[in-house]
Amino acid sequence: MKLTGREKTELLLEGIVTVILLLLLNLSIIILINQSLYTNPGLRDGIFIIKRSIVIGPDHMHLWSWENIFIVFMLLFDAAVVYWRLIRRYHQMELRHIISELHYIANGHLNHRIPFNFKGNTQSVVESINALVDSVIKSMDEERAIESSKDELITNVSHDLRTPLTSILGYLGLIQDKQYHSQEDLLKYTDIAYLKAKQMKSLVDNLFEYTKVKQTGTPLSISKIDLNQMMEQLVASFELEADKNGLAISAKETDKPLYIEADAEKLGRVFNNLISNGIKYGKGGHHIYLSASVGQPGEVVIHVANDGPEIPKKSLDQIFERFYRVESSRNKETGGSGLGLAIAQSIIDLHGGYINVSSDEGLTTFAIHLPVKHGDKLSKPSQTKAAE
Repeated sequence: MKLTGREKTELLLEGIVTVILLLLLNLSIIILINQSLYTNPGLRDGIFIIKRSIVIGPDHMHLWSWENIFIVFMLLFDAAVVYWRLIRRYHQMELRHIISELHYIANGHLNHRIPFNFKGNTQSVVESINALVDSVIKSMDEERAIESSKDELITNVSHDLRTPLTSILGYLGLIQDKQYHSQEDLLKYTDIAYLKAKQMKSLVDNLFEYTKVKQTGTPLSISKIDLNQMMEQLVASFELEADKNGLAISAKETDKPLYIEADAEKLGRVFNNLISNGIKYGKGGHHIYLSASVGQPGEVVIHVANDGPEIPKKSLDQIFERFYRVESSRNKETGGSGLGLAIAQSIIDLHGGYINVSSDEGLTTFAIHLPVKHGDKLSKPSQTKAAE
């Protein structure tokens, strides 16, 4: 910390005043002792005998007079006191600067940090204060992000609910006003209203599922899962639907049984979503592939891939965001609620794993990384490292 001219003057005056007071104190003590010795010959003779009986070194040197010895000790004591006073005042100045910086930060300058470098515990205090300010700013940014996220959630849900609700009210209004010409029109209107109601229910169910899995305390029903058996069940469940869409779904078994500890129901929700997306958006492709393998120690990697259209590069980083859809419109005929992949990612997070996606002209692949044992947590590699 660099002292100002005023502070240097203050330190100098502190030192001068302290020295003067100590010299006066020393002089007063010497006068009092001299006065005591003058009025007490026995004490004076005793001190003389003690001094003559103490010799130093091989030359048998005697001590100086008691006054000289006393003055030496008093000077050493005075130097220690002056040093202590100056250091104490210097620390007070440091504290004053720190308080001034804190007031400056508290007045709204949250990007400012205490720039001083101190020694000892004072530096630890400054670093703790700067770390605290960083933590407060981070918390404020997270709070703003949460508020913005809530507003976005309300906006998107309102938009997605309003569209089918408008259709439902419109067709039911036609029925109520008897604005139909035949029984076929009536059935058509009720069928459309029913389909739109199902869309609303699907969105509400997905929204409920999303909010449930986003809670950190969401309970998991953990069991030991055979991944080969799970993939066989998934192939059997989606084989008919895939065939209707001109796709073949297959699973590659591992050389030996592969087990993990996980919530089978919630993992099934993840794979159902990924396979359904592969069927829905894999038009033009011919295959959906499922495979599992051992990754890093204590890790398994499950791939869900399809050879459908490539996902644009700009969409890959946003594909797991809630309500995000690769197509620009929010058309229910081509896109779902936009919550499926966000739910999938949240479920994988609950299991301590992570999910990646890659896409090129050949394959679009979702790679799910899961710990073998429940309670373990995998670290997601950085994008640079993953790319390598």
